[in-house]
Amino acid sequence: MFTIEHDFDATVVTLIDEGTAPLQEDITINAFEDCITVEQYVARLDKVQKITFSLSQMQELAAALDLPEGVYKLRPADQD
Repeated sequence: MFTIEHDFDATVVTLIDEGTAPLQEDITINAFEDCITVEQYVARLDKVQKITFSLSQMQELAAALDLPEGVYKLRPADQD
C-alpha cells in the first residue's frame, strides 16, 4: 500500500510494508524541485535515516532498473 500527498514544496509518497512478518518500517519519498529524499525510521538506532538524490541520480536509478549488468552513461535524448 502507498499514499501520495502534494505539499507546498514537495510531493510525498509513503510506501507501507504489508504482509507477513518481518515487516520493514514505512519509507517516505519526498520529491522537491531540485532533489529527492528517501527516509526510513531505523528502530535499532531510534532515528530516521535519510538519503538525498539529485534529479540526475534519480534518472540514472530509474534507467538502471531496466538494464542488464554493466556500466552505462545516459545521454540526452537529442544526441544519437
